Amino acid sequence: MQVDDLQAMQIAINLADRARLISRPNPWVGAVVIAKTGEIFEGSTGRPGLPHAEVMAITSAGALARNATIYTTLEPCCHTGRTGPCSEAIIEAGIERVVIGITDPDKKVSGRGVARLREAGLKVDLGVRADQIADQLAAYIHHRKTNRPFVVLKMAATLDGKTAAPDGTSMWITGESARRRVQQLRAQSDAVLVGAKTVLADDPRLTVRDVHGESPRRVVLGEVAPSAKVNPCLQWRGPLTGLLDHLGSQDVLQLLVEGGPTVAASFHREKLVDRYVFHLAPALSGGGDALPIFSGRGIATMKDLWRGKIVSTSQLGDDIEVVLAPKTSNPEKRR
Repeated sequence: MQVDDLQAMQIAINLADRARLISRPNPWVGAVVIAKTGEIFEGSTGRPGLPHAEVMAITSAGALARNATIYTTLEPCCHTGRTGPCSEAIIEAGIERVVIGITDPDKKVSGRGVARLREAGLKVDLGVRADQIADQLAAYIHHRKTNRPFVVLKMAATLDGKTAAPDGTSMWITGESARRRVQQLRAQSDAVLVGAKTVLADDPRLTVRDVHGESPRRVVLGEVAPSAKVNPCLQWRGPLTGLLDHLGSQDVLQLLVEGGPTVAASFHREKLVDRYVFHLAPALSGGGDALPIFSGRGIATMKDLWRGKIVSTSQLGDDIEVVLAPKTSNPEKRR
């Protein structure tokens, strides 16, 4: 089968998707070797300590890697960690051309992998499907640039913007498909956070169920009883910025915030949210006394209205998922 650069890189992107649940805190990378014969060999990053995507694809190709083209979503590493440098493996395999989606923002790589490949005489092309790959690796890129986790805030609400009834009950606003999506978000995250009030009201476990993936670390803002199902958890009482610095130092690439209106408002007002995920149900509370998405004081005038950009919308059963991002593209501005 003949494939062009865009098609080959799309295969690599699909492979990287499969790696996300096992490769962290390493980046989830996909790689494809296309031999001169046209045969395609695939690889994706394994668990920490196992071979990276490029090595997996080269190993699969064997002798057919010589004079072949390799496609990789992220710049090959050029340093020795738990595994050897992928750039050297590519050179030693006799690869002729390397097509890379994006450069690696990690300070240990950051262009050095590309430089090493070119120094060895290989043809290197950059930027194929770069925007798509940057979005796929958003949490990894953010962590490497800021040393903090990528913060995803998830809230379920009625169409008139309410998250719970006046008596505090909130289960269930959305349907089964939306709840399954939340489980997927947990599996993709390294930590999940709620407030102590949520623990007291619902006593959640915050574990992953009904989907493939490991349960994230659990964080509670405030203190909880030893008998709470969320244990063992990190109980935090300091500033949110300090929490993000702490989690970032612990290799937490993505933090999923599932708290109520008070917790959601705290992250929003401090401009610490990198993605908003709203699950909107075809339901109405019908009044102003139900709990809103954000509690407390809002804007004073329309000129202060917070505006972002819609990343995606999708149907989840009877519900709608709207993913929203801040307009700023520079995470350093939110430090």
